[in-house]
Amino acid sequence: MHDVAARAAVSVKTVSNVINGYPYIRETTRAKVEAAIAELGYHVNMSARNLRRGRTGLIGLAVPELSLPYFAELADSVIRAAEDRGMTVLIEQTGAVREREIEVVSGQRRQFTDGLIYSPLALGPDDIGELAVVDYPLVLLGERIFGGPADHVTMSNVEAARAATEHLLAQGRRRIAVVGAHAGEMVGSAALRLQGYQRALEDAGIAVDPALVAEAGLWHRATGAEAMARLLDDGVQLDAVFGLNDALALGALHELHRRRVDVPGDVAVIGFDDIEETAYSAPTLSTVHPGREEIARTAVDLLLARIEDPDDDRPFQQVIADFSIIARESTLGEGTPAGH
Repeated sequence: MHDVAARAAVSVKTVSNVINGYPYIRETTRAKVEAAIAELGYHVNMSARNLRRGRTGLIGLAVPELSLPYFAELADSVIRAAEDRGMTVLIEQTGAVREREIEVVSGQRRQFTDGLIYSPLALGPDDIGELAVVDYPLVLLGERIFGGPADHVTMSNVEAARAATEHLLAQGRRRIAVVGAHAGEMVGSAALRLQGYQRALEDAGIAVDPALVAEAGLWHRATGAEAMARLLDDGVQLDAVFGLNDALALGALHELHRRRVDVPGDVAVIGFDDIEETAYSAPTLSTVHPGREEIARTAVDLLLARIEDPDDDRPFQQVIADFSIIARESTLGEGTPAGH
C-alpha cells in the first residue's frame, strides 16, 4: 500500500479509502490510485486485514442435506452473494440430526467463522434457547423456529402453496392430491404448505378429502414416487398433484409416467422450489419460485451487518421473500415455455 501511495503521490490513507470504496474522493485522485494499483499489480492482503479486525473472512452456512437440490442451489446463491461482499462461505451439513444442529451453534467450530446462516430441520419452537449464542452473529432460515434471538429470512409458504393450488383449480382440477405431508406436524414447511393447500380448496368451496393427502418422510424423489404409487394403488380418484417440493413432484411425475398416466391430460402436477431440473423434465414441471436468490442475498446482508457492527442493538428482523408461480407443461400442456 505504501508503494501504491508513492506511485500515485498520495497518502497511504487515501489509498486505503479508494480500496474500501470511500465515496468522498475526487475522481482524479481515485483514477491516479487505481492506475498505480494496476501498474504495480497490488492486491489487498485479506488475511492481514481480517487479522487486524479480529475476523476470519469466513461465514458459515449450515443446511440439513446438500443432496436435496433446493439446499444445493441455496448454497450456490449464498456463495455468490457472499463473494460479492468479499466473504468466503464454509458449508456444513447437519443431516437434520438434532445433536449436530445444536453443535453448529454451540460447538468449537464457531471460532472458524465470523457468523452463521443457519437452516435447522430437527430443532423446533421449544429450542429457541439453543439459538441464544453470545457474540456470534446468526441469521435463521426456514420454518422450524419463529421469534428466535436472531434475524430470520423465510419464504411465503402458506400463500405460495395456496397460489400453487389455485393454479391447479384454475385449470379445472377438483381432485387435487398433495404429496409430502407430515402427520402431526404443527410447524415446518410441510405443515405450512398443507395449510395453504387447504385454504385454497376451502375458498373454492371444495371439502378437503383426507384420502388425497399423501404422507412422505424425507422429501426426496423416491418418497414422492412411493407416495404417488400408494395413491394410485389405493384407487384414489385424482386429477392433479401438488408436490410440497420439486423432488417429491418429480418423483410423482416419474410414477405417473411409469403407469402411462397422461400429464397433464389426466393428471396435472405442480411442485415447489423451482430447482433447475424442473425446466428440463419431461414434461417441464410447473412450480413455485420461492425467492431463493432474495433469501440468500438478504441473509448475507443481514449477517454482515451484524458482523460489521457487533454493538448494534436494533431489533431482530424477519424478512419474507416474494414468490411467483412458474407455469409449465405439467399443468398447461405441451409447448408452454420453460420459464412461463
